[in-house]
Amino acid sequence: MTLTVDEAGLALADPKAYADDRRLHEACALLRRESPVHRVEGPGYNPFWAVTKHADVLEIEREHTLFLNAPRPLLATAEMDELNRTRAEQGIALRTLVHMDDPDHRVVRAIGADWFRPRAMRALEPRVRELARRYVDRMVGFGGECDFARQVAAHFPLYVILSLLGLPESDFDRMLKLTQELFGGDDDELQRGASNEEKLEVLMDFFAYFKDLTEARRAHPTDDLASAIANAEVDGKPLNDFDTASYYVIVATAGHDTTSATIAGGLQALIEHPDQLDRLRADPALMPLAVDEMIRWVTPVKEFMRTATRDYELRGTTIREGESVLLSYPSANRDEDVFDDPFRFDVGRDPNKHLAFGFGVHYCLGAALARIEVAAFFEELLPRLRSIEPAGTPENIATTFVGGLKSLPVRYSLA
Repeated sequence: MTLTVDEAGLALADPKAYADDRRLHEACALLRRESPVHRVEGPGYNPFWAVTKHADVLEIEREHTLFLNAPRPLLATAEMDELNRTRAEQGIALRTLVHMDDPDHRVVRAIGADWFRPRAMRALEPRVRELARRYVDRMVGFGGECDFARQVAAHFPLYVILSLLGLPESDFDRMLKLTQELFGGDDDELQRGASNEEKLEVLMDFFAYFKDLTEARRAHPTDDLASAIANAEVDGKPLNDFDTASYYVIVATAGHDTTSATIAGGLQALIEHPDQLDRLRADPALMPLAVDEMIRWVTPVKEFMRTATRDYELRGTTIREGESVLLSYPSANRDEDVFDDPFRFDVGRDPNKHLAFGFGVHYCLGAALARIEVAAFFEELLPRLRSIEPAGTPENIATTFVGGLKSLPVRYSLA
């Protein structure tokens, strides 16, 4: 069935569209061709402008003082927008780096910045490689068949990021469940419940856990990122409980689900493109390029929203002050004007100007760590891989924010 432009726009507000790669990319390609700045008025949502061209996403990212994260940093239903606004006024809302603009964003981002600089990443890399080896060994233990997304990819990055935070391994399963409920709030299988109240319960469970962690780290500081966050000060005062918990939430969740989605989707891409798998195995020096191609291919973060502080013209369309735009990263990363043959998976793609980590002041804090994790895992897996094939039907998460494969059954032989 051929989509209309309006139907294509509505797909960007439909969690089920992101679980269907073909439908999503058909919609995005149509919007790029015929209506790259497209007004969407979906049932249950406040209106927004869908921005689908790479150049336009980049332009808005650069104009960070004109297009603000607040008050609508992510796509949500009109009901949830209002609930978030009310909770923000009450001072009990999630307020991560994703929600902030300067000057707060700059100051709060600096709290964790040193933990993600090159020197810190080099110190962490041996632990990352140890965990990569552990999870490839685990694949051997599964006897040649597993659900790679659920049993491997979902766990390895979580162990890395929670090790960085300094959390005990006994809490890792709890964190996995909470992160899946948070980003799977629109997925029938992963959600705690369909109501807004049940979705907010997930956040409150995060807050309760991290409130206890903050108290422990303030009483007894340790040499980990959790202590750095718990004891951080802004203008001579510690962060309040909600801002502290929000910082933990963004590190624990964004540092996990985005990377696990890339690892699972990267393996799927290699299976579906055996020539590229053979090429990468024959030339391991391609790994840095291959990692960025996996990130582009999967694009785990599907969108961020920005709100205009004054009228702004984009491609001949006037976005009025107070109106919101949705930055479609999957669309930007398949833009024919930027990527040669964008629907070809190419482990040697160079240049690769993908926007999966964003751009400018909001560039992903953990981008270097994500690249290290993905590279470490495949550098451990590929030399030991003798064969691999599908063992069932892959399934994607229904989402409008962060997602990828939730199931990837595979059959394989490992040395």
